[in-house]
Amino acid sequence: MATTRRKTAAPVPRRLEADVAIVGAGPVGLVLANTLGTLGVRTLLLERLDAIIDYPRAIGIDDEALRTIQATGLADAVRTHITPDHWMRFVTAGGRCFASIEPRTDEFGWSRRNAFIQPEIDRILYRGLARFPHVTARLGHALEGFSQNPDGVILRLAGPGGTPVEARAAWMVGADGGNSVVRRALDIPFEGRTKPNQWIVVDVRNDPIGTPHVYLHCDPERPYVSAALPHGIRRFEFMVMPGESEADFEDPAHMARLMRKVVADPDRVDYIRKRVYTHNARLAARFREGRVLLAGDAAHIMPVWQGQGYNSGLRDATNLGWKLAMVVGGLAGDELLDTYGEERRDHARQMIHLSEVAGDIFAPPGATTARVRDAVTLALNAVPAVKQYFVEMRFKPMPRYERGAVVGPSSPTRRGALAGLIDLSGDTPAGRLLGLMAEKRESLVGRLVNGLEAPEPTPVGRMFIQPRVLCEDGVERLLDDVIGLRFAVIAWGTDPTWAMSDEARAFWTRLGAVLISARPAVQMPHAADAVPGVIRVGDLGNRLKDWFSRWPHSVAMLRPDRFVGAVCSPQRVTETSLAFARALHTTPR
Repeated sequence: MATTRRKTAAPVPRRLEADVAIVGAGPVGLVLANTLGTLGVRTLLLERLDAIIDYPRAIGIDDEALRTIQATGLADAVRTHITPDHWMRFVTAGGRCFASIEPRTDEFGWSRRNAFIQPEIDRILYRGLARFPHVTARLGHALEGFSQNPDGVILRLAGPGGTPVEARAAWMVGADGGNSVVRRALDIPFEGRTKPNQWIVVDVRNDPIGTPHVYLHCDPERPYVSAALPHGIRRFEFMVMPGESEADFEDPAHMARLMRKVVADPDRVDYIRKRVYTHNARLAARFREGRVLLAGDAAHIMPVWQGQGYNSGLRDATNLGWKLAMVVGGLAGDELLDTYGEERRDHARQMIHLSEVAGDIFAPPGATTARVRDAVTLALNAVPAVKQYFVEMRFKPMPRYERGAVVGPSSPTRRGALAGLIDLSGDTPAGRLLGLMAEKRESLVGRLVNGLEAPEPTPVGRMFIQPRVLCEDGVERLLDDVIGLRFAVIAWGTDPTWAMSDEARAFWTRLGAVLISARPAVQMPHAADAVPGVIRVGDLGNRLKDWFSRWPHSVAMLRPDRFVGAVCSPQRVTETSLAFARALHTTPR
């Protein structure tokens, strides 16, 4: 008797739904998920690994990145795992410090350079997602493919044990690292180069040296880095020399010879991990493809020498988060998402270039170039203006958005007076460094040749400051904590709504903006000029007064990422508000 085999039905995939799906739970994905959670967006965070990565990678976090984390409400938890004012010092083989980067500014509310323990911060960010019932995190879910249509993106996932899972989202963000599955599926070119030499990272507990700061030892025999980190951890990075292989560093005797260069007793080192890596400098050709966007290392990767890979990724997250929230919430058309690539891609390119320049200075291609570097830096250090330029970290290209979600005259970067005398295409450390300096508006070259430059014509597209202010309840707070993760209109010494039409007022109300009148702190007891719906803050230390005194405008319109979207005089607030509404591609009510 013939038997009939019963067909086994294919497993029905589980389905997940969200407004935004983020692929990759690294720092960029975690910060973006917390940002969207704070803004009330239904978010799905997906990670192929079964746990958040727990080994150190980045070691430097800057003021902009800390300000981004502050906006998500996690600053107090994070600050216990950072070392503020973490200077970077370049040292010759003979022990001379030829460049010490010691920025002491706190214009954005935080120390400009900080050491940190990335796994601790990542865990805080991951735990922070539990605050939001509308945010779902799924570890152990690998992206196997996706498709998009005019209504959204369909993701095919492999869950734990290979269980098929389907996810649907209106938008998807690929934050899945330099080897991004999302970017490769979209066939987006990843342009740039990979350095031929490798480096080995060695992280140790119970710091065997103990000195603060980070030192880049420009030793031609074997360049290396020694960096003090919080909680008694130290990182060493050594160049892998010709003839060495990754397997060599598994040999205790080989490691002892290597560590003898930096510690007194190489046999008494408490290793956390050792890892060989290669420096890459690459930039995605575009950051958006339909309903899919790229962020972090999926969009750009850069050498580590300025510690800007991590920080550039968080700039992506803070730029993209509020724009996605506006589009998802029906406040803006999806054209607003095009401004993400317009604003972020050019700055990412600048940071890649800066990182390459720093690497060339640290580890030049030959001994002759190293001797030239040492001689040039010795001479330059004798010039106070030059030394100040490096100490204050003025060479760092700060984000400046000249097009995108901003209103104002275009202010193209001007070349310094010596730019024409420098071969900017030259690939030597000195040529590339001077080229970078000559191209910067606030360049040392321009300052030395032309004297003090006139201030920038507009602050539009620059990040607004974050001073401490005195609030109406008598408590001092950082300005961002007064505003929250929202738009803001700040007027110096006057009511920002005085000349605001009903249409303009309705625009700001629809965005949930905060309206602020700033004045000297000593004037706070005088409440006769208080206006309903307008928050009064007192300027402590004249930070806001000094900022507004630099421009011919006393009203600043801030985006949620704290960049200045527009400025105007009090009488022009209606016209400027409506122009800003157009720049944001806001939708009709």
